Amino acid sequence: MKNLQLLIFGALLMSTNAFSQEIIHFMCSTIDEKPISHGTPKSPIQPPVVYIDDYTLTFSADHPEYVLTIKNEESEVVYTTVVSSAETQVLLPTTLSGEYQIELAMGNWLFTGWIELYY
Repeated sequence: MKNLQLLIFGALLMSTNAFSQEIIHFMCSTIDEKPISHGTPKSPIQPPVVYIDDYTLTFSADHPEYVLTIKNEESEVVYTTVVSSAETQVLLPTTLSGEYQIELAMGNWLFTGWIELYY
């Protein structure tokens, strides 16, 4: 049991200290109000794990395909792309500067967070 606790502690320590990147915190919602499935879901949807370092977004190695959308403070789309499941990094345009809303859409799920970009 003690070895398991040390292993978990070590993994948490590595995940927070090994990178100078900042994790993006996402809120989850549905795009369409229709029920996604019949019955009670077996487990809640987990938000994606995405880090940002300057203009580089880093995704976990085993993520699904997402539609990435960046919106300015007036909710205008300033950048959009598809992040395939094979990609682990996306470089955002360096022409963007300021605070932006980041959206990752996957099927009927929408994950929303905020990022700051400064060149």
